[in-house]
Amino acid sequence: MQQFIVPQFIDVEDKIIGPVTTRQFVIMLGGFLIIGVAYKLFDFSLFLAFAIMMLAITGTFAFLRINGRPFHFFVLNLLQTFKRPKLRIWSHTLTELADDFSAVNNQLAAAPASPEKHYTASRLAELSLIVDTKGAYRGEGGRSEIEILEIK
Repeated sequence: MQQFIVPQFIDVEDKIIGPVTTRQFVIMLGGFLIIGVAYKLFDFSLFLAFAIMMLAITGTFAFLRINGRPFHFFVLNLLQTFKRPKLRIWSHTLTELADDFSAVNNQLAAAPASPEKHYTASRLAELSLIVDTKGAYRGEGGRSEIEILEIK
């Protein structure tokens, strides 16, 4: 039996500058670009407050990990949790979805079934021999199944 090398540490991101990964570098670059635009638009006191707040947000998204996952996954999961309903109630009556399923089942029952091909044991043995000999054995009709399929 062949042995295969199993990749390890697949969740470790590539480092580009010291301990900084590509994802962290791009997030920090985006934060610095926003701070640069704020420097041009705001006066110095407003810029200073905005820059400190932006550095904190950017640093959080770039370097903070919760349960071994990057912070932006935590934020996305949090938003999905708030988006879902808090109370789930089971309705024992039939819903529109159940009606749709019954309509689909009725359509499937009305559709004609395709005929199934049943091969005899001798035909299966012959096909097996053709496959085992890689087409060298031509079968009873003189043509292999591969040639028949290629003709069609």
